[in-house]
Amino acid sequence: MTEKESRYEDILARAKGLADGENDVVALMANISSLIHYEMGFWWTGFYIVKSELVLGPFQGPVACTRIAFGRGVCGTAWKERRTVIVPDVELFPGHIACSSESRSEIVVPVFAADGSVKAVLDIDSRELDTFSDVDARYLEAIASLLSRQDY
Repeated sequence: MTEKESRYEDILARAKGLADGENDVVALMANISSLIHYEMGFWWTGFYIVKSELVLGPFQGPVACTRIAFGRGVCGTAWKERRTVIVPDVELFPGHIACSSESRSEIVVPVFAADGSVKAVLDIDSRELDTFSDVDARYLEAIASLLSRQDY
């Protein structure tokens, strides 16, 4: 097991503890974004909640874009395509929305409801190129699944 996997194992276990018995999705998103952000040291970590568009939810990091349209940018693409999107270099992603010029790479993970619809996305940005891999995707998808039983 790599050091990154070991850190994610700890984060996942702690996130499960946070989710156990918690029925307020905003509170859970706030704690999960903080947990990931501080344990992994990312530039920006947070959620966008699906309304008629993606609306900024709980996050850690600098001020962010407030609303993102369906299919627009990395977050809107993950929502539209219903899949995790890893972007090694945001400068090369067509239609990237630059909420911060310091963001260099990004991963966005959809949060599915029990009925299979996308209810939110977990968005994480790094100040370094090529930060995210399949390891990040696997663990972040497991963490996002903890939110699937929540009411939005």
